Amino acid sequence: MEILKVQALRGPNIWSVQRKKLIQMRLDLQEMEEFPTNKIEGFRERIEALIPTMIEHRCSEGTRGGFFSRIERGTWMGHVIEHIALEIQTLAGMETGFGRTRETKTPGVYNVVFSYTEENVGMFAAESAVAIAEALIKGVEYDLDADIQKMREIRERVRLGPSTGSIVEEAVARDIPWIRLGTNSLVQLGYGVNQMRFQATITCKTSSIAVDIACNKEQTKKMLDAASIPVANGGICIEESDLDGIITKIGYPIVIKPLDGNHGKGASINVKNMDDAKAGLAYAKKYSHRVIVEKFITGYDFRVLIIDNKLVAAAKREPAHVVGNGKDTIQKLIDVTNEDPKRGYGHENVLTQIDVDRDTTDLLEKLKYTLETVPKAGETVYLKSTANLSTGGTSVDVTDMMHPENIFLCERISRVIGLDVCGVDIMAENLTQPLKENGGCILEVNAAPGFRMHLAPSEGLPRNVASPVIDMLYPLGKPSRIPIIAVTGTNGKTTTTRLLAHIVKNNGYKVGFTTSDGIYVQNHMMEKGDTTGPMSAEYILKDPTVEFAVLETARGGILRSGLGFSRCDIGIITNIQEDHLGLSDIHTLEDLAKVKSTVVKSIKKDGWAVLNAEDEQCLKIASELSCNIAYFSLNEDNPTVQKFAKEGKIVAVYENGFITIKKGEWKIRVEKATQVPLTLGGKAKFMIANVLAATLAAYLQGFKTEDISLSLQTFIPSAAQTPGRMNIFEFKKFKVLIDFAHNASGYRGVEDYLNSVEATKKIGIIAGVGDRRDEDIKECAKIAGRMFDHIIIRQEKYLRGRTEEEIINLILEGIAESGRPVTHEIIPKEVEAIKHAINNAVEGSFITALSDVVTNAINIVQEYLDKENEGGIL
Repeated sequence: MEILKVQALRGPNIWSVQRKKLIQMRLDLQEMEEFPTNKIEGFRERIEALIPTMIEHRCSEGTRGGFFSRIERGTWMGHVIEHIALEIQTLAGMETGFGRTRETKTPGVYNVVFSYTEENVGMFAAESAVAIAEALIKGVEYDLDADIQKMREIRERVRLGPSTGSIVEEAVARDIPWIRLGTNSLVQLGYGVNQMRFQATITCKTSSIAVDIACNKEQTKKMLDAASIPVANGGICIEESDLDGIITKIGYPIVIKPLDGNHGKGASINVKNMDDAKAGLAYAKKYSHRVIVEKFITGYDFRVLIIDNKLVAAAKREPAHVVGNGKDTIQKLIDVTNEDPKRGYGHENVLTQIDVDRDTTDLLEKLKYTLETVPKAGETVYLKSTANLSTGGTSVDVTDMMHPENIFLCERISRVIGLDVCGVDIMAENLTQPLKENGGCILEVNAAPGFRMHLAPSEGLPRNVASPVIDMLYPLGKPSRIPIIAVTGTNGKTTTTRLLAHIVKNNGYKVGFTTSDGIYVQNHMMEKGDTTGPMSAEYILKDPTVEFAVLETARGGILRSGLGFSRCDIGIITNIQEDHLGLSDIHTLEDLAKVKSTVVKSIKKDGWAVLNAEDEQCLKIASELSCNIAYFSLNEDNPTVQKFAKEGKIVAVYENGFITIKKGEWKIRVEKATQVPLTLGGKAKFMIANVLAATLAAYLQGFKTEDISLSLQTFIPSAAQTPGRMNIFEFKKFKVLIDFAHNASGYRGVEDYLNSVEATKKIGIIAGVGDRRDEDIKECAKIAGRMFDHIIIRQEKYLRGRTEEEIINLILEGIAESGRPVTHEIIPKEVEAIKHAINNAVEGSFITALSDVVTNAINIVQEYLDKENEGGIL
């Protein structure tokens, strides 16, 4: 078997609009296409022995063990690999269960699709599943445990931490979208101007001054002491010579820790002599030049969490430890403790496994113990000097036990330091009494406190501490999203997108939009190129200045990785025509419609799908939608439009020369088509269709018809505003039209326009695209033969696996099928072809360059036009 391609789908996609995180693997079974599982001797026994937990896979049988029954009866290896990929992720602690396996038009080649929780793990699982299947087929040993551990390690390397993850989960529960910024814990909640950011538990509202104070333990201590808040006595130490003076002042036992440390790194506690103090100093200086030395306070370690100056949780923390039973060694007790199902690798479970490190050996040495020591029954042996959960510590929720005075004290601390998310470390016998009564004190204030001890304590009530963070970032009534209009279809996407962006901008919004020409924010081009995929959409949604997004959405990006947004307010399908067929498993119009429908299936329930009532595929898609539907049509008598109008629904039609909104029996004439420059005086019918789609979407968005009318009148088609979309250049004796038409439907649109153009001679410059079907290339050429008197064939680019001669021959066949006496010549380079046409143009001629490199064609023609205007010689 051979993996041909593996890709991650990150947004709504052709397999599932709801399940946004899918791996799609294109797999060639090769000779295994002839060997379903029932023809492989012993396959069921081997897979059941290697992965017995797959007994829970019900498969299509709907019963426990259903998948194994399928294997017994016979199923293809792509289906088996799908199930293996799902199960090994579950075994690695990432439970997931959606999968699909479908054969492509190529015999033996399948698309194997399965869900993932971490993308990198899912990609690894795809390759691992194939390797496991091949081992099972051959009956050879396979180290499954190694793959599972590898997936755990990948997950820990790339996943969001428990604190960050909890905030994201709470945001998702509230329908707030999120984007991970980079590979660390920096996350954006919301879109555009309504975004908020956070990293771990530091938010965009967190004061940088407060963070600096909290990170400087000396400064924190001084500020708390000045505010009459109890803190431990101590001082700052740089050299060993400083130790003696501080210890003389405060006495033993002491705590030594880095001044700028965190997570308990470099700390030594309960130090009782100078030798240990010097060793502790050296250890702390590995993490910070300056070291804090404090009186060791006896009692329990508590962490209190304050968010937005309100106490939300408190936990009693205990360092990693084992309790002796009088017979097992410390190492054995650690091993038994780590077998607790609550403990896992990294952050995968409530508790973390206990690892032996320098801190552990130092603590054992102080007790004159080793890992082989057998502690007495009931004896507690501490293995870490700090109570961090990340080092194996445990926590007990004590939120409801806090004395009101201690609550007041902690909330005051958050204001004194100035932190919006604040962790206060307290050493005291308990929190049920005021600290001033039981002698407790504040050890530290943390600017990025971990949430795990509160989210999943070892004992006591779990606290949803992520909820108040979201409450703070998005108080009641604050939106997290911005309006999104997504535009898809075969032809007219870019023009419709640009016109809509113009309407939106004229209505006072800062608009960001993506097109096949580039990414724009307020008409400023930010990136040049074909930017109609999910990364470009995300670019707009990440921009903090954007208030409204209009996103051209092409088939390529949807197939490659899904949509770049979770849902849109309005989705438009301009039309679905034959184009790009035969590529990426898209062979029919129905296949193409399925891809395009991803956009409108991602519309929010109270949003609108704007569909072409004259397009058969659009009508079929409409039956699958759960959102509101509105149609547009060039024909007021279209049956679908008439039916909708009778039902009192909204449509847009071209009637009596007007762009008109119909609502039931009412007609709202928005503007006369001849007054809309984009329609070229009402002659370009396909442009009128684009105007209808944009007008209808704008109306449904809530814009006033008079504002829409003004925008239609002021949107001037030009090489700058709509490059490659019916750009007409008027020379003194002839005209030149440049258009991006590259499929039969686009050619027909140009043909319809040229039928209204008077010219002494109509000259066309055309080319074919190598990865299109023979019939597609010939059909375009046939249409060209109908609308031009003379054709210049140029074929320097986009051969895509074909020879230049092969494509030209197909073009010539198509021209011949037009049945007209059309002359032709071949000029391979587009630049030379355009120059030749202009230099030899007779008076009254009309040159049409159907260009796939719009910028080059426009630049050449503009250069000639500038020379003519300057009085130069052409």
